[in-house]
Amino acid sequence: MGNVKNKVDLPPAGARLVELMQGINYGHIDGLAVRCGGPVLDPPPHVVREVKFGGENGPRPEAAKEDFALKAQVRDLFAQLEALGDGVIRCLEVKHGLPFKMTIEEDAA
Repeated sequence: MGNVKNKVDLPPAGARLVELMQGINYGHIDGLAVRCGGPVLDPPPHVVREVKFGGENGPRPEAAKEDFALKAQVRDLFAQLEALGDGVIRCLEVKHGLPFKMTIEEDAA
């Protein structure tokens, strides 16, 4: 998944994660399971959405589009998921509908 450039090139769970982040716009996703380098959205992770007074609180405009080029942050997120393989993202922070930073839960080697 590391060389994916457009939304239509993502597997269904990856596309759903992008749509989830766009719908949140600002906030975070807690307890996102990762299996075989991809997000697991069944059962759905816990979502916390931030509301900014006087700011844009709706979903990103791209959410209505079937396809678009993925921003560098999204491509980096999927590269990180692939490198993780199996694990849990304790917290994936979302800003402007894009992944900003994440906290990974893993066993020590």
